[in-house]
Amino acid sequence: MEAQDRDQSGGPSRRGTRGRRFSGAGDRGSEPPITGAAAQDREPDPESVARSIALRMLTGAPRSRAQLEEAMAKKDVPEDVSVRVLDRFEEVGLVNDVEYAEMLVRTRRSERGLAKRALAAELHAKGVDRDVAERALSVVQPEDEEKTARELLRHKARPSVGLERDKRRRRLVGMLARKGYSPSLALRLVDEVLGEEGGGTDEDPYLRG
Repeated sequence: MEAQDRDQSGGPSRRGTRGRRFSGAGDRGSEPPITGAAAQDREPDPESVARSIALRMLTGAPRSRAQLEEAMAKKDVPEDVSVRVLDRFEEVGLVNDVEYAEMLVRTRRSERGLAKRALAAELHAKGVDRDVAERALSVVQPEDEEKTARELLRHKARPSVGLERDKRRRRLVGMLARKGYSPSLALRLVDEVLGEEGGGTDEDPYLRG
């Protein structure tokens, strides 16, 4: 009875204490969570997004700065942020358009036999600056192009032996045209190689493997 009187007279009661504890928990619940799934849903900052995009793309293969910028723009990274991040990547050597252009010219020539015109078009498509592209392409000399075209023709002509000559001629000229060689060079070399009747040796790099 005395305990009930104390509760009614304003003394401490368990019900009141529980009520105050519940109210305090409600107040804390209105604050942003610091752990858990809700905390993980926070929007990532644009700079982190930009760095993640660049690192992921560069892990797969070398890229030009323009390619990285384009990928960041597609993810709505602000331009000033992408410029800042890519400037930093250039400082540490992760992005280098000069080295990228030289690598592309070297590998496309050795692996696909592309002519200078096709190489220039690819560099342009990758967003490489014109001056940088011209510097990378300066190593490709006319005599180099002719040698590469001749090796390509000898490799491609062998499987077509036995076909009608004009048909072979059209196919081989078209193949060189797709790789960026001029029509005059293509016609001259096709006639030369067909005139050799299967010429070429196992020393040619395009015949190995």
